Amino acid sequence: MANYFHESASIGKLVSIEVSSRGTHTYIGEKSVVDDFVKIKHVGGLGDIRIGSHVYINSGTVIYSGNGVTIGDDVLIGPNCNLVPVNHSILDKNTLIRLQGFQPSKGGIRISNNVWLGAAVTILDGAILPEGVVVGANSLVMGELEPHCIYAGVPAKKIRVR
Repeated sequence: MANYFHESASIGKLVSIEVSSRGTHTYIGEKSVVDDFVKIKHVGGLGDIRIGSHVYINSGTVIYSGNGVTIGDDVLIGPNCNLVPVNHSILDKNTLIRLQGFQPSKGGIRISNNVWLGAAVTILDGAILPEGVVVGANSLVMGELEPHCIYAGVPAKKIRVR
């Protein structure tokens, strides 16, 4: 129910980082930068948000806690990205969607070291981005990617090895 930021982390004055009422936490590592107009929101699950060292999160990005988000070291996140580690349940057509809660976790989101997300990338629950992955602008990432590869598209497909 608290946020823990390394003393060398730089958090913009116009960043919105909620304090969870559900017991989840946000951790931001050494020399990481969270640019203005980033939103970190604790909803949809019991996962923490863990941001490594030397990470840059560009403006307009939204990170939901959901089933958890782990971001490694030396990661670059472009503007207007969305990290969404949770899914609404929609299976009962006789119940309003907003009343159905959430589907079981697919494991949250795990982003390894030395990853670059281009502008407006969306990462969904269960996504695993291993070391050295690059994701092109406006892509949608689901599932596990291969290390040191470039991905793009909706859904994201491997373009080539770096």
